[in-house]
Amino acid sequence: MLPGTPERRAHDYVRHGTTSLFAALNVADGTVISSIHRRHRAVEFKKFLVKIDKTIPEGLDVHVICDNYRTHKHPTIQSWLGKHLRFHMHFTPTYSSWLNQVERVFAEVTRELLQRSDHRSVQALEKDLRDWVKAWNEDPKPFIWTKTAEEILESIARYLQRINGAGH
Repeated sequence: MLPGTPERRAHDYVRHGTTSLFAALNVADGTVISSIHRRHRAVEFKKFLVKIDKTIPEGLDVHVICDNYRTHKHPTIQSWLGKHLRFHMHFTPTYSSWLNQVERVFAEVTRELLQRSDHRSVQALEKDLRDWVKAWNEDPKPFIWTKTAEEILESIARYLQRINGAGH
């Protein structure tokens, strides 16, 4: 982009492959545990859980908040969780993944790394993702809710009153 030139976007792009980023956010200090895999199956998710298990000190419980993706509920995962009782799975309601603070990490990755990037290979993308997480963890910042639950619910109630009967 040049100074004074508006941003432009093409209607098409060339995808050079995809990868899956698994991420766990320590909500207390803002650090991220990540794992990158070429596929997004129960096998890869289990590897990620093993990585979390090895990274977090043994005496601590681990609360994993996930969306309702089938991979997170696979029998392989259920079996693993049955042997690792310090892990507690919580699932966000459908269309409510915004409640999960790790989604803010994904938004930051998108804004800071992916939005205007051009990765010519999956390897380049994965390297940049690893570098981004490493840089993030050098100066982590926990996300802090700025409104109380009551304020959020009141805001939703006001919104629903405004749109009630508006043809939506």
